[in-house]
Amino acid sequence: EVQLVESGGGLVQPGGSLRLSCAASGFTFSSYAMSWVRQAPGKGLEWVSAINSGGGSTSYADSVKGRFTISRDNAKNTLYLQMNSLKAEDTALYYCATDRWGSGRGQGTQVTVSS
Repeated sequence: EVQLVESGGGLVQPGGSLRLSCAASGFTFSSYAMSWVRQAPGKGLEWVSAINSGGGSTSYADSVKGRFTISRDNAKNTLYLQMNSLKAEDTALYYCATDRWGSGRGQGTQVTVSS
């Protein structure tokens, strides 16, 4: 059974940074491409970023390109999202998932960008 546990969210001022983590268990993490998705209040799920199983290929939504960096540590079964230059519109519940549609996502971690 896929289990994903997100952490690292919080309240940050515009322009600040956060690093999200996602601990994976119950499946062979190193064999799966992974994604981060987010859901802002009152909106649907939005794909944010993806990384292939080996970590050598990444992709980003235009809204976060140049500000966010996805990475993974297959030895630790952990996925990361480094978020820099945060904006108010980045406020959302962030999930890691096994695909860009949010499959297998956990409970999420809240990111709030506000002054």
